[in-house]
Amino acid sequence: MPYCTPLPRLPAACDYFKGEVPNFMSEQLDEMSVYDGHDLEALSDLRNYQRWIVESFSPYLTGTGVEFGAGIGAMSQWFVPAMDQIDLVEPSPNLVDRLARRFEDMPAVRVKSESMEAYLASQPDESLDTVVLVNLLEHINDDGAALEGLARILRPGGYALIFVPAMPALYSRLDQLLGHHRRYTRRNLAAGVGKAGFEIVSLKYFDFLGILPWWLVNTLGGKESFDPKLSVLYDRVGVPVTRLIESLVSPPIGKNLLLVARRSPSQIE
Repeated sequence: MPYCTPLPRLPAACDYFKGEVPNFMSEQLDEMSVYDGHDLEALSDLRNYQRWIVESFSPYLTGTGVEFGAGIGAMSQWFVPAMDQIDLVEPSPNLVDRLARRFEDMPAVRVKSESMEAYLASQPDESLDTVVLVNLLEHINDDGAALEGLARILRPGGYALIFVPAMPALYSRLDQLLGHHRRYTRRNLAAGVGKAGFEIVSLKYFDFLGILPWWLVNTLGGKESFDPKLSVLYDRVGVPVTRLIESLVSPPIGKNLLLVARRSPSQIE
C-alpha cells in the first residue's frame, strides 16, 4: 500500500513523499505538483530556530545518514558538517537543482532526486546510522509504514531524528494548504515510533511561546501563507526567550515535538 494519499487541495503534499498525483487531479498538476519553494524561502532566514533544532539533534548526528525532504538545504547546511556522509532526498524538481548546486563541492553529500518511498525501497537493510525528518512526517498519510521503513534501513542502535508540528487544536488553514495530514500529540507520536521498532531516547514539546502567535495568526486568523517579516521577528525576539525558558523547564505543551528515537536491537517484523 502506498504510504501517502493526497489531500483535496494539495496534491503536492502526496507528491512530496511519493512522487505521484492521481489522474483525477491532473488538471492541477502543472500548478501544484512542482513546489515553488516560496514557503521555504520565507523560513530560510530563521537562523535561531534552525540552530535550536540542530543543536537539539547534534549529539545523535553521526556516521552515514539521510535527510528526507531536504528542500533548498536550509536545514541540511547544519547537518552536513556533522556527518561522514549524508544523502539529501528531495523529490521536487523545482528544488532539487538548487539543492544540488548548494552542495556540489562537497563529496560527502549526495543529492537524490526521488521520493522517500523510492529511496527506502532501494536502500539495503541496516545500512545507515542516522535518518532526519524535519517537518515531513506530518505530510505522510500512512506514517506508520514510513516509520517502519526508517527502522528497516537503520542499523541497530541507529537514530531517527524527527521534528513535527504538535497540538491538533492548532490545526489551521495553513496546515491544510501545506499538506499536513495531522498535528501530533506526544502520545500518538510515541505510540507510532514504538510500534515501528524504535526506543524513545527523547521526546519533548518544543517552542511553548510559539503557541499563541500561531493560534492567533493561523488557527484563529486563517492566514494561508507564512509572513516572512513576522517569522523573522519571532526568530530574533521570541526564539531566544523560549529557548532559554525551555532549557530550564520542560514545557507541558508546545507548538512542535522534537523526537530522538533509537532503532531497537530486535526490530519488529
